[in-house]
Amino acid sequence: MKRRIYLHMESPEKARELFLSRFDLPNLLAPEEIATAAARGRVTAAPALARWSSPAVHQAAMDGFAVTAAATFGATPESPRLLAVGQEAFAVNTGHTLPPGTDAVIMVEQIPDPDADPITVEAPIFPWQHVRRVGEDLVAGEMVQPEGVAITPWAQGALLAAGVHRVAVRRRPRVIIIPTGSELTPVGDLSPEPPPGRLPEFNSVILAGMVEEAGGLPEVRPIVPDDPGALTRALKEAVAAGDVILINAGSSAGTEDYTHQAIAALGEVLVHGVAMMPGKPTLLGVVAGKPVIGNPGYPVSAVLSFEQFAAPLIGALAGKTPAPRPTLTVHPAQNLPSKPGLTEFIRVTLGRVGEKVIATPLPRGAGTITSLVRADGLLVVPALSEGLEENRPVAAELLVSPEDIDGTLVVLGSHDNTLDLLATLLRRQDPRLRLSSGHVGSLGGLMALRQGRAHLGGSHLFDADTKTYNVPYIQKYLADVPLKLINLAWRQQGLIVPPGNPKNLRTIADLTRPGVRFINRQRGAGTRVLLDYLLQEQGLKAQTIQGYDREEYTHMAVAVNVLSGTADAGLGILAAARALSLDFIPLLPERYDLVVPESTFQDPRFQTLLTVIRSPAFQEGARAMGGYDLQDCGRILWEQ
Repeated sequence: MKRRIYLHMESPEKARELFLSRFDLPNLLAPEEIATAAARGRVTAAPALARWSSPAVHQAAMDGFAVTAAATFGATPESPRLLAVGQEAFAVNTGHTLPPGTDAVIMVEQIPDPDADPITVEAPIFPWQHVRRVGEDLVAGEMVQPEGVAITPWAQGALLAAGVHRVAVRRRPRVIIIPTGSELTPVGDLSPEPPPGRLPEFNSVILAGMVEEAGGLPEVRPIVPDDPGALTRALKEAVAAGDVILINAGSSAGTEDYTHQAIAALGEVLVHGVAMMPGKPTLLGVVAGKPVIGNPGYPVSAVLSFEQFAAPLIGALAGKTPAPRPTLTVHPAQNLPSKPGLTEFIRVTLGRVGEKVIATPLPRGAGTITSLVRADGLLVVPALSEGLEENRPVAAELLVSPEDIDGTLVVLGSHDNTLDLLATLLRRQDPRLRLSSGHVGSLGGLMALRQGRAHLGGSHLFDADTKTYNVPYIQKYLADVPLKLINLAWRQQGLIVPPGNPKNLRTIADLTRPGVRFINRQRGAGTRVLLDYLLQEQGLKAQTIQGYDREEYTHMAVAVNVLSGTADAGLGILAAARALSLDFIPLLPERYDLVVPESTFQDPRFQTLLTVIRSPAFQEGARAMGGYDLQDCGRILWEQ
């Protein structure tokens, strides 16, 4: 099959307008009538009118005695009225129906001796005092709920009080989800790991949950292989059974992407390709008058495409208007270049540093589902922009509450695996607190502290002249900042290699051998500084290493390159190698410190973090990762 190239991509706004305007959404689904007791959260499809008045009879609003108000007129303590119980005064409790001929209730507290007969009345009351009159709340025929509003628990009570036991509501659309891909395996069929060459199919779980949140009823169909006939048949069956069809994967421009072919065969393709990233391969169409969405296969693309097109469609069918996410002005922690012509959605973590909220970008790949798990907000880069500038204010859509942001400590600098452990233990120590770490390299962390974009930094910068860590760099870049240097751990740096070390690598010099592919850390990373020092010490040139210019931002990313076979070695820490069951050639220990400005050190949030750092739970967890020496953990090694 020939590739189908996107000849004309629509903007997200234009694509959404073209798609949604094709359908008469308020009338596409017939309403249904359901029990009022089961209608919470549903949207009324017609006005709900009271069948009877509420209350339907006059009721006592207080405990006391029901009387005819006129019988109390003129009563004073000096000249009280005496009313015979059972004839002129009738004992009632709140909610009781008033006896015939009575029109008021005397509160029991106002009767000197409630057990006497007759009772003594020392003050007059007026007609209908302390009485709930017929129809005080609702009158028969009055509207209880208008059309097009969500039924709340208290609305359910009002409807039932007015005799409305069944109510007409907008029907929840039945959304058929069709996962596609010959490489996929149902998650329920998996052993501890997927079979060779197969991938777990989890997008349908994500999408089904989002369908429910949008107001629909999801139904996940079996995985359809990459076969145009099979997909066309599955689509035809789904159209007959559902109201909305969501085809996951197969909407791109590959030779085995058949969604366009299937929709075109049965109906009409309205949009193929949207100028957004992630989510560009989105396909929007109509078959037999029903909306069909070809959703991209990468999980982040699938989620963002769903939010832009499926969520508003399902919400409109169910009668729900999704509330826009709140926004907040934030400052990017680093420059975020973007491709012009595409609206890009960048996932970020957020934390308030001083008067600013700092947005630290998460991995931007369309397949990094964990970036959505960790995200606090979304930055939207307009299609006509070339990106967002470091520290320049921009609006972020919030995915968490503002309280979460205020409880976040932002650490920027070098990556270390123990930061994730710290984040977990900090949350366990105080659920209001979080640790947001951004991997910008040790030097990048110092620059962030100088510019007030982080609470603390992680650094392991080796100085060749003094043979010490971090202090010379701090004195150079943060000379005027009062701070403390607190050790987190000594860790083992070395060569991360595949199991069995097939290239028989032993030293840095071995990296210069022909056929050895290396994966490096980014400029400014302490590991990169260390590598350059070792090369200089041994008289080796960087250009002799194949892959010196290939960069990653974390030790785990380096390890993954080795695991996947795209590199034969990378310089990193033992914990990263052990996490992926790789071999490790130790070279030397190094010191990883936290650079903590005095203002942060005095912050109660950091003091809680320091307690966690010094706790047995953190130190035991770090040792279990491998390659960590905790002899100085939590100690203040230097301050200025």
